[in-house]
Amino acid sequence: MILVVGGAGYIGSHLVKELVEKEEVIVLDNLSTGHREAIDTRAIFVQGDLGNEEDLQMIFSSYPIKAVMHFAAFSLVGESVVDPLKYYENNVAATLTLLKVMMKNNIKNFIFSSTAATYGIPNVEIIDEQTVTAPINPYGHSKLMIEQMLSDFSKAYGLNYVILRYFNAAGAHESSKIGESHDPETHLIPIILQQLLGQREKVAVFGSDYDTADGTCIRDYIHVTDLASAHILALEALLSGKKSAEIYNLGNGLGYSVKEVIETCERVTGVKANVEMADRRAGDPARLVASSQKIYNELGWKAERNLEQIIADAWKWHNNQQY
Repeated sequence: MILVVGGAGYIGSHLVKELVEKEEVIVLDNLSTGHREAIDTRAIFVQGDLGNEEDLQMIFSSYPIKAVMHFAAFSLVGESVVDPLKYYENNVAATLTLLKVMMKNNIKNFIFSSTAATYGIPNVEIIDEQTVTAPINPYGHSKLMIEQMLSDFSKAYGLNYVILRYFNAAGAHESSKIGESHDPETHLIPIILQQLLGQREKVAVFGSDYDTADGTCIRDYIHVTDLASAHILALEALLSGKKSAEIYNLGNGLGYSVKEVIETCERVTGVKANVEMADRRAGDPARLVASSQKIYNELGWKAERNLEQIIADAWKWHNNQQY
């Protein structure tokens, strides 16, 4: 049985939907940002807290857990700057509690959902796993701290782990039953689609004078179902003993500019966006694109779905949204 913490959230719920086809799954989530409706009905659901030892001990005592997959971090960069306590408490301290209870129960397999924010603003065209980690906000710092804890626990206690650093998760499940629903919404693709549905007045583009082909920032977008498949491959490699203490980037290796994303949304939906140009935001690098060559070489994973497929699936879900 696999424990998925944060399995009611955007990425966690998509992972659970794929994982229940292969494994028995139990989800732990406090529903602070996740959605009960997004959890596949084939999974066992426990409402509880990542940082609550009693909740964790109950699960580990009651179920034969063989691995833990962690999607329960807070992830808003701006919020982490104004309220770092919230991020260090939930992301770092609560994860430490989870690891402590895992060690107490001799559970040694861990998949961690990390982030490209650990790299900060790298001075390279393509980011690989050897790129220097230099976070520029508490969110990125908190994820890197967890990565360090995993490394230390591996050396001291024999913890087996895989860290997956990914870039901009986007899209929705092909069934249109689950998708991306945040409050507030901060991600570009759902913001554009909400505007096209009349739920927003405009789409703001922050900066048009970057050193890119069209002047707008370039980001690496990856379909959330592709992310889920990477996590499952990593889990299988861990459980089979093929991998331990590994870090992989997950991205499409291409990158799309803000203007390209808007134009693709317009093309897929047939609706014209109301776009407003705005000043740059502090700390926004011109280009963030990942190399996923390592995970392709070692586990055979690559992003299968392009930007049009990402947007088409997201658009179907937005038109069918139930939560």
